[in-house]
Amino acid sequence: MENSAPPVIVGITGASGSVMAATTVERLLSMDVPVVVTASAAARLVWREEMEESFGAALERWTDEGRFAYYSFGELNAPIASGTFPTRGMAIVPCSMATAAAIAHGLADNLLRRAADVCLKERRPMVIVPREAPLSAIHLDNLASLAHLGVTVLPPNPPFYLKPATIDDTVSFTVERTLVALGISSELPIGMVYRGPRDAD
Repeated sequence: MENSAPPVIVGITGASGSVMAATTVERLLSMDVPVVVTASAAARLVWREEMEESFGAALERWTDEGRFAYYSFGELNAPIASGTFPTRGMAIVPCSMATAAAIAHGLADNLLRRAADVCLKERRPMVIVPREAPLSAIHLDNLASLAHLGVTVLPPNPPFYLKPATIDDTVSFTVERTLVALGISSELPIGMVYRGPRDAD
């Protein structure tokens, strides 16, 4: 990783929504923000089903950017497993309910969960983009626990008030909101900000 600035960690789990993970990484790299990625085996399986470009090809392309590093799920000796390694925070996108449950209960049995545990104990920004519907009471309890710990829970809800024309519009909106929550961007682009009436009863 050529850039010495602290990176953002992007964790990718086996929930549906691989395009959100890819767009998050690419958006950060386009802003010259270093990125460290770790992904589960299930994430790679879902990626194969949902994406035209293979996960390996995406890793090669991102590595060519020079501000990118990848560590596999089992590499618990990776730098991001330690609080002494500085980062700007972490986004888990998409975030499975299994991962949300593990993090909420302090289970750090793989690199992604350990990196999240580090972010919590070091009080660094963390955003999870959960992909599940409907949500059970167990899911809601775990998400509430994470919110109480300071995690931003950011479901990828379509911004209907902006009249999105494609899935990519919703993905871009979710990614930009993720960057704002991480403190990477200060505010959403003008085209993504609703200027109409507030929600009402």
